[in-house]
Amino acid sequence: MSNSIDNNTSTFNNKTVPTKEDLVNGLNEDLAREYKAIIQYVVFSTTLKGAEYGNIAEQLEKHASDELDHALKVAKQIDYLGGDPVVKGKDAETSNEPKKMLEIDLFAEQETIKNYRERIQQAEAAGEFALSEILRGIITQEQDHEIDLKDALGMK
Repeated sequence: MSNSIDNNTSTFNNKTVPTKEDLVNGLNEDLAREYKAIIQYVVFSTTLKGAEYGNIAEQLEKHASDELDHALKVAKQIDYLGGDPVVKGKDAETSNEPKKMLEIDLFAEQETIKNYRERIQQAEAAGEFALSEILRGIITQEQDHEIDLKDALGMK
């Protein structure tokens, strides 16, 4: 059994079907974003100060745990597809201002949701339906995080 990635591009109904390499590359980008999210949530949950932020600080701690779970699931899928999970995350952002911390996290969640939607489409086009189902579970939690952050920022 070969552990190499199939690099052949194929077409179906005149559409280019993503290769395993395409999926692995995209998933590694997603994994790097999950690492970044873990770092930001850990830091922000411990440094967010002020009575008005007590509840969201606890939620951010839970978000950090969720992001670790996402990272593990994504890494397992990368391995399953024959790739190697990245070991470096995207650069974490920081701030000393509570509102800015939440805005940073909100933007990151929105970017992550957008990328997972794309990855779900790629997985389905490649016939990797189990992967798309795993990503759907992850995106559901990411959307919950987005709602929590919007609520904390007084947004709809």
